[in-house]
Amino acid sequence: MAGLTAMEKKLAEYKCNTNEAIQLKLVRFPEDLEDENTTFNPEYSHQVFGDDEVAFGYKGLKILLYYIAGNLSTLFRIEYASKVNEKFDCVEADDVESKIREIIPPGFCTNTDDFVSLLEKEVNFKPFGMLLHTYSIHNEEAGEDITYQIYKADMTCPGFREYHERLQTFLMWFIETASFIDVDDERWNYFLVFEKYNKDGATLFATVGYMTVYNYYVYPDKTRPRVSQMLILPPFQGEGHGAQLLETVHRYYMSSPTVLDITAEDPSENYVKLRDFVLVKLCQDLLCFSPVKLMQGFSQEMVTEAQQKLKINKQHTRRVYEILRLRATNMGDAEQSRSYRLDVKRRLIGPYKTRGREKSLEKMSYFGSSKLISDIRLAPRLEKSQEISGFCKFKAPNSLTLGQINISAEKKEPKQHHLIIKTAVELNHLLRQSWIESVSLSWYT
Repeated sequence: MAGLTAMEKKLAEYKCNTNEAIQLKLVRFPEDLEDENTTFNPEYSHQVFGDDEVAFGYKGLKILLYYIAGNLSTLFRIEYASKVNEKFDCVEADDVESKIREIIPPGFCTNTDDFVSLLEKEVNFKPFGMLLHTYSIHNEEAGEDITYQIYKADMTCPGFREYHERLQTFLMWFIETASFIDVDDERWNYFLVFEKYNKDGATLFATVGYMTVYNYYVYPDKTRPRVSQMLILPPFQGEGHGAQLLETVHRYYMSSPTVLDITAEDPSENYVKLRDFVLVKLCQDLLCFSPVKLMQGFSQEMVTEAQQKLKINKQHTRRVYEILRLRATNMGDAEQSRSYRLDVKRRLIGPYKTRGREKSLEKMSYFGSSKLISDIRLAPRLEKSQEISGFCKFKAPNSLTLGQINISAEKKEPKQHHLIIKTAVELNHLLRQSWIESVSLSWYT
């Protein structure tokens, strides 16, 4: 047993933390290759090396992934002091090279001289797509303002597909649940941030970060752009590029009449904070968010104006309202402070009241050949060639009928049934609006 323990201890010396072993660089000048100050490490490596983020079989393991700052041409090399199978028979080291090759595209360099020769051609690299925004940030270390540009690109741009394959590898190291997207889907939009810098009198561009946005269809004729991935590379983090990028993307979609609102897929806590900052900045100049109106409470006017002018949905508008209301509230004033706290409390308990109301609506009644369904989630299944028609009425608290929607279709193809269900989903959304008291939906089969 003692011998086994000693063996385990010796083998443990060949375990390496992959977050420390992986060394990343964005190279602008040949001397950057030897400059440790330009090196940065991943935050995550579990998607490549497992939950333990460990590579077994090496001492002093270094996984070098160096990228040319602009076009991201890659140098991949593995270095180590010793390997386990040099001292122990029948013990195999992890195949680190194969694991890295699974995520980086082919065409990378393994020789430093070849990489340096590609670096000399970097002057020919230019950003992809259409320029959307230019801004400057003062750099204390350099003592000057540095210019940055944001572009919108797509897969029709020459060379962009190959560039994106190299760029997306960074996601594996800095987004915990990252995955590569289907670039053949034309509904993806790509937004890129570049830094302009000078080298030997020429203007060059360095990659700063990027965002991918998917344009979802919204019945009947709208789209809902959804932010899928957003990354500012570590050497540029904390400088305000994320806010510039998100605001630029919002302003790009704000000008489109077909966009309903802008959302995000599974946003991280840091992204939510960033979005709050950007949306507050956009909303604070709207008249409906003036201090006087903020103190009057959350209103439908805020929802409508934010959605129509800024493509912000109701939930995000409510967050913006509470942030701006807090800024306008004198928390040292007992009455203002109490009013603000009660306003937030009403929002927190609202979903529980809604669930109680929906439960009371789950009833069915029959009148001859017609079926009255108060809960529209109970839309009937249609058999082949079965016809269906009906209408929906929704009422306000004063019992006045606000509107009626007529629905009819014949189940000949699955798509038609899908349209009926989508209509029911839209009606379910109406039911959740605060100004609607009840919805009655009748189907005739």
